Amino acid sequence: MTVTAVRKDPQRLTLTIDAEFDASVERIWQLWADPRKLERWWGPPTYPATFTKHDLAPGSRIEYHMTGPAGDQPHGYWDVLEVEPPHRITLRGGCGNAEGAPNVDVPISTIRVTIEEAAQGRTRMSIENVFPSTDAMEQALAMGTDEGQSQAVSQIDAILAEQTIQR
Repeated sequence: MTVTAVRKDPQRLTLTIDAEFDASVERIWQLWADPRKLERWWGPPTYPATFTKHDLAPGSRIEYHMTGPAGDQPHGYWDVLEVEPPHRITLRGGCGNAEGAPNVDVPISTIRVTIEEAAQGRTRMSIENVFPSTDAMEQALAMGTDEGQSQAVSQIDAILAEQTIQR
């Protein structure tokens, strides 16, 4: 299974999704760097993502929306804070409206992505969500962020398998 751990730490105000893949660090990095690959897995299967703006450079903004089964389209954005290819990304993200303006009713969180070599040619990826308060963390968990991110990451193995077959 791709996802190896889902950790909720109310003391540190973090939600962390850990996963391991039979792929190189560079291949996992490309899942973030290439918006067409990113939209194949970001978002749970019933809410696939479409990235409308994607520049993985510090100071830029990434914008996307997910399309639900009923046609609803919640929007999101990430402000890119730090990028260290192919190992680290730090983003500040939240929900937005169709024009890209932040939705102030939903808390902003910081997302720290770490990609590192693991044993025997495997790669470990960790996505840590850091919330500004207990209320913000509880609101995100009530929205299903933990389950949604786990389902999203669980889609990566199928993408990697396709890429291996195409080579």
